[in-house]
Amino acid sequence: MTTLSERISQSAFDGSRLRVVLLLDLYDGAQNQFLEVYEHLREQVSSVPGHISDELCQSIENPSQWLITSEWESAPRFLAWVNSEEHVASVQPLHGCVRDTRSLRFSVLRETGKGPGHGSPSLTGPPSAGSVAASATASPGAADRARGSLQVAPRRGDGVVRHALTFTVKPGSEPVVAELLAGYTSPQAQVDENTRLRRTSLFMHGNRVVRAVEVEGDLLAALRHVAQQPEVQALEEAINPYLEQDRDLSDPGSARVFFTRAALPAVHHVAAGGRESADVTRHALFYPAKDGCGMALARLLAGQDEAAVDDPTSPIEGSTVFQRDDIVVRLLDLRGPLDARPALALGVEGGHKAAVLARLLDSAKDGVPTTDQEISRFLARSEMRLITDRRTPAQA
Repeated sequence: MTTLSERISQSAFDGSRLRVVLLLDLYDGAQNQFLEVYEHLREQVSSVPGHISDELCQSIENPSQWLITSEWESAPRFLAWVNSEEHVASVQPLHGCVRDTRSLRFSVLRETGKGPGHGSPSLTGPPSAGSVAASATASPGAADRARGSLQVAPRRGDGVVRHALTFTVKPGSEPVVAELLAGYTSPQAQVDENTRLRRTSLFMHGNRVVRAVEVEGDLLAALRHVAQQPEVQALEEAINPYLEQDRDLSDPGSARVFFTRAALPAVHHVAAGGRESADVTRHALFYPAKDGCGMALARLLAGQDEAAVDDPTSPIEGSTVFQRDDIVVRLLDLRGPLDARPALALGVEGGHKAAVLARLLDSAKDGVPTTDQEISRFLARSEMRLITDRRTPAQA
C-alpha cells in the first residue's frame, strides 16, 4: 500500500481556503487607467460566490510593478469564476495597461493571527491571467467561517506542473488534424536552466483535441518557449483552417482569448511514489458533464483515484483530472489493458458510484452507465484516441 508520505499529490478538493497572488507589470504611464479598471473589476468580483477579500499593492522599488492578493473560501469557487466566460470578458480592459502578469495559487496550510479581525482576509490574491478583481472588504462572518478552513497536511510534489489545452476542430477534418498533430517536430525540451519540457500527450475524442503537458519548472516560461519555436508555429498555422473557433496568433489579443478559453487546468493529480514501472501506459477518458456539474464530476473521479493509488492491487499508477466548466478529462497511467477492471478505469468502482456518475453525466450526449455491461460500453466510448505521447530523452 502506498503511504501518504510516498504519494505524489495535488488537489483543488481538500476544502482549504485559497490565496491567489497576481503579479502585474504595467506599461509606463498606465497607472491611472489601471486603477480605473481595477475599481470596476473589484466591484464585479466582490459579488462572486466564494470570494472573501482582496488587496492591491504597489512596489516601493519599481512603481510599475503591482501586486493583487485575494482570498477565496475554496479552490473550486475560485476556479469556477476564473474559468468562466464572464471572467474572460471582465479582464479584457486590463490588457491595454498591463505588460505582463503572473498568477500563483496557494492552499492555506498555516497562519498566524491574534483573534477576530486580524489580517487573514488580505493575505492572498485574485484570479488567473488577469482576474484583477475582488472586493476590498468582506463580511466579518464570511471571514470567520473561512479562517477555520486550512489545508490538513502538506502534500508531496514531484517538481512537475501539469496543464492541458483543449479545442474543437470542424467535423470531418479530424483525420487531417490528427495527422498534423502526430507529425510535427518536437520543440527543444530545455527552456532554461530551471525549466524543462518533460512530456506532451495529445488525444482526440470526436472533434475535440486535448493536449496535456508536463513541465519541470516554470509553466508560463515553458508555454512561451513552445509558442516561439518555428516547428510549433508552423503546426499552429497548419491547423488554423480547421478550428471551429477562429484565431489569429499574430494578434496578441486574439491569441490571449483563444488560449484563455482553451485552458484546461489540472484540478487533481495523484500518483504512487517511486519510479514508474516499464509496463505503464497512458490513457485519457472524456466525460461530458451536465450543465453545472463539471466540478462535482471531477471531485468524484479524484476521490476514486486517491483510493486506487493506495491499493496495491490496483493497476492505476497515477491519475490527473482536468476540468473546465463541463469539460472533464481524466488522464490515467496504468499497468495492463484499460478494460481489465472497467469500473475502476472509469472511476466508479465500489458502492453506488456508477449511479452518482450517471446523475452527473450529460445523458443526451453519451448515455449513462449503470450496469457492468453499460460501464464497459461507456468506457470504450469515453476513451480518447491517442495521437502522440512524447517524452524528453531523459524520461523515455
